[in-house]
Amino acid sequence: YAPHKYASTQPFLALFFAVYLLIPILFARRRPVGRRDLIDGCLVFGMPLVAFSLQAGLLQGQRMALAFCALGLGALYAGLSWWLRRRKDFDVLAQSHALLAVGFATLAVPLALSAQATACVFALEGAALCWLGLRQQRLLPQLAGAGLQLAAAIAFTIGLTAARFSPGEHIAVPIANASFMGALLIAIAGFASAWAYRQVRNDNIAGLYYGWGLAWWVGNGLNEIVGFLGHRDEPDALLAFAALTGWLAAEVHRRRPASALALTGLAALASAVPLALWQSGVHEQPFAGNGVWAWLVYAALGIRSLQCLRDGEHRLASPAQFTWWLVWPLVASLLLGWLPGQFAGMGDGWQAALIVLPWLVVAALALYRWRWLSMPLGDAFDGWRGRLLAVLFAVLGLWWLVSLFDDGAATPLPWLPVLNPMELAQLAVLVLALRWQLPAGGRLSSSRIVLLSGLAFAWITSVVLHAVHHWGGIAWDGGLLSSSLAQTSLTVVWSVLGVIGWVLGSRRGQRMLWLAGAVLMGVVLAKLVLVDREHLGNLLGIGSFIAYGLLCTVVGYLAPAPPRSADANPDRDIDAKETVA
Repeated sequence: YAPHKYASTQPFLALFFAVYLLIPILFARRRPVGRRDLIDGCLVFGMPLVAFSLQAGLLQGQRMALAFCALGLGALYAGLSWWLRRRKDFDVLAQSHALLAVGFATLAVPLALSAQATACVFALEGAALCWLGLRQQRLLPQLAGAGLQLAAAIAFTIGLTAARFSPGEHIAVPIANASFMGALLIAIAGFASAWAYRQVRNDNIAGLYYGWGLAWWVGNGLNEIVGFLGHRDEPDALLAFAALTGWLAAEVHRRRPASALALTGLAALASAVPLALWQSGVHEQPFAGNGVWAWLVYAALGIRSLQCLRDGEHRLASPAQFTWWLVWPLVASLLLGWLPGQFAGMGDGWQAALIVLPWLVVAALALYRWRWLSMPLGDAFDGWRGRLLAVLFAVLGLWWLVSLFDDGAATPLPWLPVLNPMELAQLAVLVLALRWQLPAGGRLSSSRIVLLSGLAFAWITSVVLHAVHHWGGIAWDGGLLSSSLAQTSLTVVWSVLGVIGWVLGSRRGQRMLWLAGAVLMGVVLAKLVLVDREHLGNLLGIGSFIAYGLLCTVVGYLAPAPPRSADANPDRDIDAKETVA
């Protein structure tokens, strides 16, 4: 073939196409009614592939002409499908022509952009052959359809690689370019094949096709974002793209529930966690630049995705909402933790308190306003309340332990014990933890009492050391504990706590509390002998011994003896007296 032979070759190709277009229709008309659904897939789907490939060879480099040719074929097949639907027992042939109409009409878009995208017609024809093979229960068309889709992917990849290494090749328009549209068609063909196999309950093959289509969809989006956006905008665009992907999967799941679709929606929601960390690494906080628009898209599409998963009644709906209520406090923490750095003179205590504030809010809502967090799933999410609280308090507990080693400066405000941002947040964590562990009867078990008492003791010790740092002017480093002021302060405060426990335990007949106070006083005594005696040469060291002696004298007056075992359970004593009576 040479270009000057176009005038004689084009009519021959058109005649060739018309003859083999009519053969399947005439063949079906001559068959008895009821047996017209047996059609030749090679002629119906293979002939347009061959003819269109030859047409592309005739129109070398004429992209728009080939696009209009594809659009014309789509209109022709749409008309034939409409005409066959009006005839009796031509359903399969009519549907086949409808698929070809959609395929050629869709193909016109990338062809208008680049003639190299003609390879994607293989993927569309492959999806059509898969559908036909399933409809006729024949294995050969199904295998041919899979092979065509694989061939389309290989041809597209080779063509794209060659185009990228071409010296004058440059894609200037995002989305509206041949590479994006071509990969999109391959993804759509995979999804269409998955839908066809899902219709006949063949979930295994449907899952493979869905994974194939999803891989092309995600890879296509990543390629477009990385190729056209700068490094600072990439995480924002990826967040919006992930939300869009999850929403589309959830919408399809609502109509045709499938585990793969629900898992896609869950993964899309969970992907916000690494993307939020990436945003903070790129521009310090998630909402900078275009991040605010990306998170608005994520919020809107995420809520709709949860509603779709709820309507689909899938077991992954609850994990998706569980993930949802972990993403937002993380994002809010990244934003609030960034704020103090924007104001000169803000102490570290403000940052520590603001970081944990969103987690405190969500934990408080989970404890006191659970219905606010259970929407949109409602009662179906109630079984995940304990798991959500466990994760929330794991995060709060980790922050609480780390914050004990922060100096907690409250500047520009003066530092006051407890009444400063960081220690108020620490106290709030302890209060919420107590409320979480408090059973319905209102009585804590012994193990929980010991655990919460130990945490409270550690917090009070931290408050004392922070007071020594801020009021005593001692540096917040390893030398703080070795200072006489810190040791004397700890001795006095621990002694007061021991006395309080000792006295209250004696007065209330609570032996465990009395023993805790006694043990703490013993610890203080050991501390005096082993540690504080090194400071007997200064006034603070002497004061610690005097304070301990005075407190022990008070204890001897208020609680001279430990409570009897019978006093530890006054109810049992009353029952015994009633029995004797």
